[in-house]
Amino acid sequence: MSRQIYINGQFFAPEDAKISVYDHGLLYGDGVFEGMRSYGGKVFRLEQHLERLDESARAIALKLPISMQQLATDVNETVAKNGLDDGYIRLIVTRGSGPLGLDPFKCNEPQIIIIADTITLYPQTYYDNGLELVTASTIRNHPAALSPRIKSLNYLNNIMAKMEGLKAGCIEALMLNHKGEVAECTGDNLFIVKNGRLSTPPIDAGILEGVTRNAVLELARLAGIETSETPMTRHDIYVADECFLTGSAAEVIPAVMLDGRPIGDGKVGPITQQLNQAFRKLVRA
Repeated sequence: MSRQIYINGQFFAPEDAKISVYDHGLLYGDGVFEGMRSYGGKVFRLEQHLERLDESARAIALKLPISMQQLATDVNETVAKNGLDDGYIRLIVTRGSGPLGLDPFKCNEPQIIIIADTITLYPQTYYDNGLELVTASTIRNHPAALSPRIKSLNYLNNIMAKMEGLKAGCIEALMLNHKGEVAECTGDNLFIVKNGRLSTPPIDAGILEGVTRNAVLELARLAGIETSETPMTRHDIYVADECFLTGSAAEVIPAVMLDGRPIGDGKVGPITQQLNQAFRKLVRA
């Protein structure tokens, strides 16, 4: 089936899906986005994703041109039109086209783009055996400059850290915040397990509040696993029993090494396996 790309209420073949080169989303990274997953043809936690998109848009004074209800309808229609059972959806809202220069008030209507396709973020071997991580020297954006809670189109901060990881032979990299505390990885939230207790950095550590992150916290509490959102340093990861990452594209993926040091026994841990199975059951429900 040929893919159909949604742009402002119309569908186009990929080669015909175009926006203006004067769009400030392209020129300046001025816009917001969400990455979502569909399972069995249904978008996982669509409402939460749209709420986060709305918050990101409001944080940069970008007024969405359609209602949340209409946007949800359009996302579901895009998934259906592309015949996707299990897939990935990228929802993008740009500032719109305008003259050269930073002034966002000279831009016309925001552009809404929805892409529904398949994605393979990590090979299966990493889910079976775990990722190796390296700490990037690139830190998360300082929250006083730009809130990391805004899922903006400018991902250079994450991309530069990703490059560091790849050059070190690691497919993912750990990012610290301006205080030297653990924030998140380049595209995923991070969890550790120590003495049966599950911990993850809090929102004010400079992270994006992940939809999958929140789902895993809920699943852990339902399973009777003690959870906490608490500041942590690399020391906490070095001495942890288990570690795993979460994200819409990544889902739940174990990490078994940081900076050349094994985490725990260097193997995928039992609580990681338990929560991974619970998450897979949840998305199929």
